[in-house]
Amino acid sequence: MKVIDLRLRIYIAILLVVIVIGMIGLIVLEKFSPFDAFYLIISTISTVGFGDIHPTTTAGRFLIILIILTGVGCFVGVMANAIEYIIDERDRAKRLEKINMVIGVFFSEVGIPLLKKLSAKDPDISGIQNALIVTNNWSEDDFAQAMALLKKHVCRLDSRTISLPDLHEFFAQHKGFLVSLLENPEIGEHDTFTELLHSVFHLVEELMAREQLTDLPVTDYAHLSGDINRVYSHLVMEWLTYMHHLKKQYPYLFSLSMRTNPFDKNASPIVV
Repeated sequence: MKVIDLRLRIYIAILLVVIVIGMIGLIVLEKFSPFDAFYLIISTISTVGFGDIHPTTTAGRFLIILIILTGVGCFVGVMANAIEYIIDERDRAKRLEKINMVIGVFFSEVGIPLLKKLSAKDPDISGIQNALIVTNNWSEDDFAQAMALLKKHVCRLDSRTISLPDLHEFFAQHKGFLVSLLENPEIGEHDTFTELLHSVFHLVEELMAREQLTDLPVTDYAHLSGDINRVYSHLVMEWLTYMHHLKKQYPYLFSLSMRTNPFDKNASPIVV
């Protein structure tokens, strides 16, 4: 939870307590109706103070003094933090939009080619392939069902079936691009994509740390399989999340992404 969210909730909670206690006190001490008590409390803490309704007893006036000392500050705090929250959310939306643009470049440069390489070696691809043929008719429920299916999908890629030297060469060609993504300070706000990048970089480091990538021990192949499956799992889910984003925000980019779907054997950018 962000600090601003916590502050706003605390101010609102205190303000509600002040309103409730103040209303009860005015009803008991001044014999006000619940509405009149609420009316006086709100006009007091908002500093409007019409004066058409006011306490007549000493105890009631003392209660209003306490409400002024506590309620007005809380009311101002709520207003200030609410405005700050709205501005923060607006700025965050703009930052996320920029991040999604970066994610789009990632998939164009690295994500889609890597998905094609890895999904081709997925022994259980038939269990998810048809469910990932995203179309223009997909609804929110379709995306939710596809994501639920992916979360249940167990990635069982075997590094022995993948050309590790080719994979090493692929990452070597794109390492500069991947490093530039990590250097982007705004990427850290997108937790799941950051996790994907970290898993990719770990695999890159594992591959580059070895002098050779053939005739490895069985235990080492098993270790690399775990790293590859981690990347594959994150990559598929991030791809689907990105497709969902394009479907809602950028239909023209979504159209191209549908025609280049890495899980569609008949995919083609050519419009027919």
